[in-house]
Amino acid sequence: MDWPAAALPQWDGITQMKPAWITGANGLIGTYLVQTAPKFGPQWRVRPITRAQFDVLDFDAVEREFKRDRPQLVIHAAAISTVAEAQKNPSLAIRVNVEATKFLAQLAAEIRFVFFSTDIIFDGRKGDYLETDVPRPIHVYGETKLAAEEIVRKNPRHLIVRASLNGGISISRNRGFNEQLWRSLEAGRPMKLFTDEFRCPIFAGETARAVWELAGKNCAGIFHVAGAQKLSRFQIGELLVRRRPEFSGKIVSGLAKEAVGPPRALDASLDISKVQKVLSKPLPGLSQWLAENPLEPF
Repeated sequence: MDWPAAALPQWDGITQMKPAWITGANGLIGTYLVQTAPKFGPQWRVRPITRAQFDVLDFDAVEREFKRDRPQLVIHAAAISTVAEAQKNPSLAIRVNVEATKFLAQLAAEIRFVFFSTDIIFDGRKGDYLETDVPRPIHVYGETKLAAEEIVRKNPRHLIVRASLNGGISISRNRGFNEQLWRSLEAGRPMKLFTDEFRCPIFAGETARAVWELAGKNCAGIFHVAGAQKLSRFQIGELLVRRRPEFSGKIVSGLAKEAVGPPRALDASLDISKVQKVLSKPLPGLSQWLAENPLEPF
């Protein structure tokens, strides 16, 4: 799917909006960045970049389109974004997460550039990680994101956003942590959720709001953008199933340290005190957001 022109911010004929790119626009966070641009980034004329237009690995196409559009902001959300996918195909993860990021960051050397990183560049042994803590990735996905961070950090104008679990309604209906849960429970299948793995979940619309504000304030460096509440995977599931009692499937508890598959960071919770001081409205915890938005599709 590609974004229809009618859904995008347009030239208003009076105020000249500045061009901006959002890569990975069909992903979960990319979707909300595009949707919320009129409200939180009204000065930007957004072009959602999707594979239907050109692949971020086609560097000739990327450079051609960049020179044509001359964006003044690039929000780079395109990625191999799951641990399993990166572990299965590390060469592709390196190309997409590292090499494409490097090329875009070079093109955007003189403009604002926002790169999405992740909480799981940390090993999960400590939790409540600050921006100044030393990352120690334990899988290919984390390694590629850290390598990309190191490239982006060389430009003092550029911004790195470390995100946690994001939920919401994606175009493909399978990107948010809530969507994965609903698919399983709607089919009547139990889902095992870990009691010993902790993250800071957040509604993707809140992440988008924060990113638009950080970009608008010309913030640079590293910011942790996540929910204000640390929860286990099982606690997240408990909150969500109360919202959709019609599903027949159930959640069951398990231990991440006993799970098979790629290694898991057990406590990748993020300290978000730095970004909370910058934002005009603080980021909420998941419990608070769910209580305040009972009718929001989630």
